[in-house]
Amino acid sequence: KKTEFPQKLKSYVARAFENLPDAEKNEVEEELKHIITEAFDRDVVWKIDWDNLDLPQQRIRRRKIYGQTDGDIVMKDVETEVKRVEGTLRRAKTNNFDGAAVTSTTSPSSSTTSPTKFDRRSSKQWEKDPYAYGEDRSAELENMRDKRAKRFAKELSFNTNAPPWKQEKESQYSTLKADMETEGPVVGRCMDLEKRYLRLTSAPDPNMVRPLHVLEKTLDLLKKKWRTENNYSYICDQFKSLRQDLTVQHIKSEFTITVYEIHGRIALEKGDLGEYNQCQSQLQKLYQEIPGAGHPTEFKAYRILYLLHTCNQTDMSDVLASLTKTEKSDKAIQHALAVRSVLAANNYHRFFRLYLDCPNMGAYLMDSFIERERLAALEIICKAYRVFVELRFLTEELGFESDGECVQFLSNHGAGDFLQEKTDENGSAVKFHCLPARPLFTAAKEAAFRKVDIKGQI
Repeated sequence: KKTEFPQKLKSYVARAFENLPDAEKNEVEEELKHIITEAFDRDVVWKIDWDNLDLPQQRIRRRKIYGQTDGDIVMKDVETEVKRVEGTLRRAKTNNFDGAAVTSTTSPSSSTTSPTKFDRRSSKQWEKDPYAYGEDRSAELENMRDKRAKRFAKELSFNTNAPPWKQEKESQYSTLKADMETEGPVVGRCMDLEKRYLRLTSAPDPNMVRPLHVLEKTLDLLKKKWRTENNYSYICDQFKSLRQDLTVQHIKSEFTITVYEIHGRIALEKGDLGEYNQCQSQLQKLYQEIPGAGHPTEFKAYRILYLLHTCNQTDMSDVLASLTKTEKSDKAIQHALAVRSVLAANNYHRFFRLYLDCPNMGAYLMDSFIERERLAALEIICKAYRVFVELRFLTEELGFESDGECVQFLSNHGAGDFLQEKTDENGSAVKFHCLPARPLFTAAKEAAFRKVDIKGQI
């Protein structure tokens, strides 16, 4: 007889693998095996609230943070159900199934305790320690623990070399996985060009998913609306809906890459680094699966600049090691590598020249960390010049478009009072007093480099 699975369990598995990095796939799959096998062994798979159960990756993260072992992580719904059933059996057995008073055998005098009082005490005690009561149950509960330990220790895959009697029961997880794979991807039937993005909490409805030919028309519509209306809130929502329809239908093509690239560029333009990074992460996988499609060098240059912003040296090393000779000859990547070099050398003069001459949309990424680099440059200037520098000098050195923009920046960081109008043989000019401003910019730079926390950061 084919094993039946709740639809909510299938949705739970689908959510577990949604946007899951390849590096975490094996670990999450193992955790899923534990969870599903546990539910079947305790016969509560139809009773668990799968919609609200923690995802496997959440359990893994909690285990790593608090140093818990697999045996310490138990499903709340499963444990609650077991406690409820076993507690009911114990109270019924203790009360002889008829609500009679419990007679103490340890005291010479006969004393009774009301069933209500016993129930309340046993309920609280059971929540603290489910094995605290009943010597007559200790052997059974110990056996349950042993079985559970063996289940976590053994391989949860179907062993074709095992004896026939061991082959009769295949892992519930393997059956569920095969059952879901036979269902295949969703084939959309929705004809609406515009559709709001809604996070999936169950299996996608084909009537609410748009097929590829409709999605192609949707992309043309969104590009026109972005040029004419420039409404980022609407465009971002529509692009996320479009990406979701591609994902549930397992569509991975040049069109998919185009969708993610356009959304990534729009997110950069509006300074939404979280959404950009989600697009960038998917594009890395798509470029590997579909060689020659899209603009991988353009987005690799963006990634270098993004990692400079997040100060992620580990991922930066991986990106640099992966660069090919062809990629190193690309103008955008050469520019990004030059930015990395001048920052490492604290060459602020060269850095701001590169900022003003940035190819493609790299300037939008540099905008995300330009303020902190200006603070670092001002600390060096205050240390080097010590007395006065002209405002025009700061405007040009720090890449501002006007003196007014420079004055506003200094005022925003509490340095407006250090601007003074000075007169010399060359005439009158507004100058900046460096010496007293140095401690201010030293503290501001340290604070700026401590705050690198981006939603969606890898």
